[in-house]
Amino acid sequence: MKIFFINNDGNGFADDIEIEGGTTVEQLFALELGRYAKPQDYLIRVNRQPCSRNQVLQEDDRVSVTPSKIQVA
Repeated sequence: MKIFFINNDGNGFADDIEIEGGTTVEQLFALELGRYAKPQDYLIRVNRQPCSRNQVLQEDDRVSVTPSKIQVA
């Protein structure tokens, strides 16, 4: 199924992506940001609303991921 994914981490991007039906927010986070990123360090919203990690995504959902902790080099 298709969702709109907005990644505000690093250089960021926004695009439609294909995911399996039944994918949760937590699974999408792991797929897109990898195993080194921690969900608690990000503000994750579905359709502009805060969501739980186990929320199952639906066709045409809009998911945004924004870091809540900024590291300065």
